Amino acid sequence: MRAVCGRLKSDHRYSKELVYNPFPWPTPTDAQKAKIEQTAQAILDARAFYPDCSLADLYDEIAMPPELRKAHQQNDRAVMQAYGFDVATTTETSCVAELMRIYQKLVEGK
Repeated sequence: MRAVCGRLKSDHRYSKELVYNPFPWPTPTDAQKAKIEQTAQAILDARAFYPDCSLADLYDEIAMPPELRKAHQQNDRAVMQAYGFDVATTTETSCVAELMRIYQKLVEGK
């Protein structure tokens, strides 16, 4: 998201045309889909522990609840595995570079 979205002042500006629609999705196995669904539900469940908190409160980098952070980390791993990325060695930079390479192939129709 930070690599492709715009900014409004110092805040990220989400645009469905730039941030989400052209995003190259993997073709996960049924087991990988189930794991992603499970970890996504865990994120929602962790948020439910804090019904009086806004998303801004929940996603404060310093004060993020540990169970929510853990749920996101597990979801990140499940999604990375669906892409075939090595979870142990893939950095944010290498992940973005590979996603851009996949996107370029999609745009070129290969």
